[in-house]
Amino acid sequence: MTLTANGENVLKLYFGESNLPTPGFLKDAAGAALNDGFTYYTSNAGLLSTREALARYYRRHQGVALNPDNEIVVTNSGVQALHVGIRCAIDPGDDALVLTPAWPNACSILQMYGANPIELAQPVVGNRYSIDVAAMEAALTPRTRLLIYTSPSNPLGWVATVDEQRQLLGFARRHKLWLLADEVYERLVYDGRPAVPSILQLATREDAVIVAQSFSKAWCMTGWRLGWLIARADLAARATQLNEFIISCAPSFVQRTGEAALDIGDDSVTALVAMLKANRDFCLAALRAMPGVTVPEPEGAFYLFPKIEGLADSFDFCKRLLLETKVGLAPGVAFGAGGEGHLRLCYAVERPILEQAMDRLARFLAA
Repeated sequence: MTLTANGENVLKLYFGESNLPTPGFLKDAAGAALNDGFTYYTSNAGLLSTREALARYYRRHQGVALNPDNEIVVTNSGVQALHVGIRCAIDPGDDALVLTPAWPNACSILQMYGANPIELAQPVVGNRYSIDVAAMEAALTPRTRLLIYTSPSNPLGWVATVDEQRQLLGFARRHKLWLLADEVYERLVYDGRPAVPSILQLATREDAVIVAQSFSKAWCMTGWRLGWLIARADLAARATQLNEFIISCAPSFVQRTGEAALDIGDDSVTALVAMLKANRDFCLAALRAMPGVTVPEPEGAFYLFPKIEGLADSFDFCKRLLLETKVGLAPGVAFGAGGEGHLRLCYAVERPILEQAMDRLARFLAA
């Protein structure tokens, strides 16, 4: 990232965000909220109106009934939702199983709090990524307290099937673990559904389940730093208390903007998904035409994670690719176990950028 910041005309496909601006109706909602006086502290759990909007959202898209009073916590980004969720589920010295390759922040947060992440690479079965319950069983220790997975996955684009979700939830139940689902890319799915089914559809009120979520991806609000956490009432209460000592609360006018995204933002999400699907299909075809490149079809999110035959140092590959072609990709090794030999490409940008990047990458590989 430092190299790309210092370079000119770099095609930046390493970021985990779209380069599209936040939709205008959300900017208008923010201005209205400011004019209406939403410039003060809120409760640690967030505005009740925002939590009620989230409850409506889950009824509409997931068929799940949530109590806005004690099961939803508004956070200052999805990252912060992960922070409080993880901190409330583990103690220093505990172990946590993490399905990888994955965005590395969860593992880093665990280490920050003195816990030990145990990375488990997701296998490719047929033409898609899957889960390996036997490997999860073998990795258990007496100090294992938490299992973390991401669906849709960054960087794999994998979407857990309902059967895979049942296996993950059943595993957590059997071993009395907290199950943390990072569902930040829930709306970005390419099979025609409005959203990926949440683990909350299978969980009961008594299950030790945590969902981390964000407004960043579906509504192009990365810089607004607004997210939420859903959990069993006892953990949600602890997360609310912890919010006091980390952020106090998310900005009130941003929370009101989030309400607009939830209540009237479906059309903008639909348009974004259509663009992303076209970009995915274009890049997938281009990559599969390159010798020595294999890549399963992503089912969600906005990344491709191609494997390059014979590649043993993805960091060095990405550095050379950047310096020689000005194409910025993320090295697979950055995403943990199972990532080396791969590259992560974010296709949430305009088509001309992708066309140039695919052409330069093809010529670089050929050389």
